[in-house]
Amino acid sequence: MVSTQSKDSLKTNSDWQAEQPYNELASLPPSIDVETKAVLKQCIEARVKLAELKQASMLIPNDSILINLIPLLEAKDSSEIENIVTTTDELFRYAEQSENANHATKEALRYRTALYQGITSIKERPFSTQTAIEVCQTIKGVNLGIRSVTDTALSNSVTGEIIYTPPVGEAVIREKLANLEQFLHYHDEIDPLIKMSIAHYQFEAIHPFTDGNGRTGRILNMLYLMHEKLLNLPILYLSRYIIKTKEDYYRLLLGITQHQDWISWIMYILTGIIQTCEWTIHKIEAIRTLHQDTSDYVKVTAPTVYSRELIDAIFEQPYIRIGTVVNKQIAKRQTASNYLAKLVELGVLQQVEAGREKLFLHQHLIDLLVEDKRITYHRPF
Repeated sequence: MVSTQSKDSLKTNSDWQAEQPYNELASLPPSIDVETKAVLKQCIEARVKLAELKQASMLIPNDSILINLIPLLEAKDSSEIENIVTTTDELFRYAEQSENANHATKEALRYRTALYQGITSIKERPFSTQTAIEVCQTIKGVNLGIRSVTDTALSNSVTGEIIYTPPVGEAVIREKLANLEQFLHYHDEIDPLIKMSIAHYQFEAIHPFTDGNGRTGRILNMLYLMHEKLLNLPILYLSRYIIKTKEDYYRLLLGITQHQDWISWIMYILTGIIQTCEWTIHKIEAIRTLHQDTSDYVKVTAPTVYSRELIDAIFEQPYIRIGTVVNKQIAKRQTASNYLAKLVELGVLQQVEAGREKLFLHQHLIDLLVEDKRITYHRPF
């Protein structure tokens, strides 16, 4: 990514040294004008795309389909950025019952839980430092607070060289978080998308927890967009963009610390919003098409099995259990078993053995989400 600020205009930050705690991290808002002509132009486009995404999400009558699918993909990639690696198949397999999942899968599933809990939290009380603490506690599955250790430093994963040392001292960290909180709630003269970009850097630079900062920060992005009514559902899958541009992500974060290069970072985030919205809109349209084709196909080939509720259920989670159909009051257990067996016979689902339990896999849906493979059902007219 090419910097939108000329090299001559960037000055080295004399207050910062990689090996020293960055207690001099400047308060927000930034001291430079962040709303340049280029930034505002990109911001307008990002807002248009978010509006299109919001509209697209409203075209699926059952929004549980999107709420269950997209956040799991976000959970997988946001965890992978921190080298916590699981697979899409593992995540969906254990989405409803995680006790037999491996450690990485459980941690990624906790990311989804933290996102859902965060959404509930911001409906009940304003976004705050406590919101961040609760999100991080859920991600990590432990009762943690603001970092009090003094030996935290971020290093190059290849060379081991220290590239950044965050502020130390709980009082200092809380003061900087309070400033971040005030920045988000006030300074309405700055566009919310620009504020989100700035706040994301600041949160990463404060690094308030011993672990889980990156994932917490990415959830806070989503919560802020929902708080500002720019999203109605948690479906901005921004971690996919960050994984594809991981080197730029870390380079541009460090560029603010070293040179106060806010503009390049803000342009990067706005570009990510645009590209992610386009990807998600495309996926929503594909899911709608597959849902309609599947519904039409089952209605014609197995009318006694078909119900709108059953079709919705196999789209809410790619792995479905007989018990899920029963719990949704679609059918009693034996009838539910017969319904799912018929969908296997029709080629809609695949039966998967999982110990003593039967799982039914909607492989067409997973293929669409991961690889964009499409299927057209041929109806026997």
